[in-house]
Amino acid sequence: MNKKQKMIKMTAKRAKARLNKHTAPTIKKYVSKGDRAKALAQEQADAALSANTPSDVEQGSVEEVQDVQVKPTDTKQA
Repeated sequence: MNKKQKMIKMTAKRAKARLNKHTAPTIKKYVSKGDRAKALAQEQADAALSANTPSDVEQGSVEEVQDVQVKPTDTKQA
């Protein structure tokens, strides 16, 4: 390969590298085992707190319960 071809090839590689530099990384960064455990514990704590506190919808539905009288049916037939 002569010197001119070699220079063209190198400049093309550099131009391609410049374009690749600006793309977003597709590989997720490593998350350590300890960090994953902390995140899981936080999610479980949040879920436990939300399960223990009744929401407004649940409180409203409890107040709207009505007493319904059920008529006994006669099971004895003559």
